[in-house]
Amino acid sequence: MDILVAELEFHKKFKELKECDSLFCCDHLDSEVVHKIAQVLLPGLATACIDNTTGDPFNGPASVAIDIRKEMVDYLMHRSETYVAATMIQKVVPDVETSDHPIDIVSDFIDDFVSSKRNMFSLISGWLLSEKREDKIDDFAQEMEVNAFWSIDRREAIAKNLLKNLDLKNTFCCEMRFDTAEELAEHSHQCIFRSIDCSNEGCSARFCAVDMEKHDSLCHFKVLPCEQKCSENILRLEMDRHCITVCPMKLTNCPFHLVGCQSTIPRCTIEEHSAETLHSHLLYVLQVIHKEASVEDLNHWAELLEMTLSPGQAQDARSLTFAVRELEAKMGPLGHISRSVIDN
Repeated sequence: MDILVAELEFHKKFKELKECDSLFCCDHLDSEVVHKIAQVLLPGLATACIDNTTGDPFNGPASVAIDIRKEMVDYLMHRSETYVAATMIQKVVPDVETSDHPIDIVSDFIDDFVSSKRNMFSLISGWLLSEKREDKIDDFAQEMEVNAFWSIDRREAIAKNLLKNLDLKNTFCCEMRFDTAEELAEHSHQCIFRSIDCSNEGCSARFCAVDMEKHDSLCHFKVLPCEQKCSENILRLEMDRHCITVCPMKLTNCPFHLVGCQSTIPRCTIEEHSAETLHSHLLYVLQVIHKEASVEDLNHWAELLEMTLSPGQAQDARSLTFAVRELEAKMGPLGHISRSVIDN
């Protein structure tokens, strides 16, 4: 009974597809899914050719590639066209988990085809588990790619047909039909599966309109406000480099870090920070110079020096230490400075 239902479902699907030929149907598909299906075809063919000729002294993978490619395409098309019926039949088998994503389905079809093309040597020699096998598959796939044996355009044409057969829920294919060519043309400009070009200058990506937000969120050529809130707008591609090199808002250690200041500040606010924290920076420097002095004496001496120093002398620990030593040479050592000098 279940098999009968499956056959009915298959014929219903087939009838709908045939009816579409007589109507004005939108033929837009998800180009990303089409491309990914096309990408799995070439390594699948390479695998079938390698496993079919392994251990054969008279034939290499290139010698069988044309025939196996034709067999593989015919096999995939037949499996995709009968997928509805096969799916219904499988429902009578309990505890069988399968993905309904077209890419996964095509990958399973390819695995089945490859298994059918393995020669006896491949099956009994341990070849299927060897690292050398993977290297040979990669090398042959690359060789076919370089020689344009099976171009991406031809593979995508096949992938489109496979996707149309396998996308039962119309998740990746437009299902809209129209009575006139004019209606179809108007829809085509609005279809969510139509192909569009990225509007970001410098980006050559092409994708489905439905994926526009996804692409925009990842596009390297998207111009964005600086992540560290500086005033510049930066390409996403260059954002990391900007933020860790030239961004004025890059966080950096205070120039007095080595003598004790633990502040982490944006690079553009170093001068402001140094001016606002001159007293504490003086204390850090004086503590290094006069390790035995009391906190009270250091504070008194810092207050006096603070009134004497210019902003340019307090930009970093080295320059401030040099300025303090110069002033001490003129004014006398810390121990000889009285509170009355500060009060006056």
